[in-house]
Amino acid sequence: MQINKISLDRLTPFETPFYYYDMELLNRTLQAAKVAADKRGFHIHYALKANFNDKVLAAIQALGFGADCVSGNEVQKSIDSGFPAEQITFAGVGKSDKEISMALKHQIFAFNVESIEELQVIDEIAASLGERANVSLRINPNVDAHTHHYITTGLDENKFGVPNSELEQAASVLRDCKHVDLVGLHFHVGSQITDMNVFKSLCVKVNEWKNWFEERGTTIKILNVGGGLGVDYHHPDENPIPDFEAYFDVFDKFLERTPQQEVHFELGRALVAQSGTLVSRVLYSKSGVKKNFLILDAGMTELMRPALYQAYHKIERLGLSTETSTLNYDVVGPICESSDCFGKEVSLPISKRGDLIAIRTAGAYGEVMASRYNLREEIRYVFSENVGG
Repeated sequence: MQINKISLDRLTPFETPFYYYDMELLNRTLQAAKVAADKRGFHIHYALKANFNDKVLAAIQALGFGADCVSGNEVQKSIDSGFPAEQITFAGVGKSDKEISMALKHQIFAFNVESIEELQVIDEIAASLGERANVSLRINPNVDAHTHHYITTGLDENKFGVPNSELEQAASVLRDCKHVDLVGLHFHVGSQITDMNVFKSLCVKVNEWKNWFEERGTTIKILNVGGGLGVDYHHPDENPIPDFEAYFDVFDKFLERTPQQEVHFELGRALVAQSGTLVSRVLYSKSGVKKNFLILDAGMTELMRPALYQAYHKIERLGLSTETSTLNYDVVGPICESSDCFGKEVSLPISKRGDLIAIRTAGAYGEVMASRYNLREEIRYVFSENVGG
């Protein structure tokens, strides 16, 4: 149930701050993505870095999605959560020997390899363990995602993927590797992308590099185009579920592939963001010389995105109100950092100590980025079925 539709008396008993997960919305979102992907024969791997709450993972795994991991612990978490090893991919520019060995022993589906040296290391470790490693070569497509520079990953200046200038060498090294099998090509241009033309541009690049390899006699089974589909942070109630049909349709129309080639996606934010809300309580209302402040019991330790990316989240006061007057507040937390601010000049009903505040669209990169800085308590969470009507 949407957080702003729940009566206050059902939320008040829970100690704040906590993450509230609307499991009904999560399941509707997952179903919408699955239906749109299945009709086109596409495969979805869920990006665990967005949210690895046990109950969220259980809902995703139950629909048969694979897992996209960026650490050894995420690989292990996926396996412990019931994701089949043959549906797990392992990406990331800095895989340690220990992480590679663990993933090889579990015989995961594929490593998304991001450098020539990594390719050689995986080959050596696989040889020492008597294993074979499936790899997808991550190519940096030099496509601008037109999003925040911290979450752009597909430009030449970014650390991710093999640059175009090294592909000849990479192809040569692959031929020399005796314990590595190239199964696919991997691309990812960034996150929170809402302009479908970015994905159209990506398709053009994927087509070019697929053809480049095939012209040199290399069969490409998997085209992994990453993820990056954005969500509507400004209007979470009006647009709770991303337009998966439009998203997948771009790839269906513009990606050149044979009937034997599989297309894989790594979606995270688009699947889970709208289902999560950070609920906090007003500790103090403070009037400064030029500002009015609402000081919450949640801070950047519970939701890092505004401090890290200057990201926008819609902020609401919960509960029915007879108060018609509003004030513009800087909504801030208790952390001893000036960057601990969720929003500036936010128009809200005049608020007081004890009022509940909802920070919306926090199901992705919220709970997973929480920290114990300032020796804060572990973040709590509540599920919609525990709240009721």
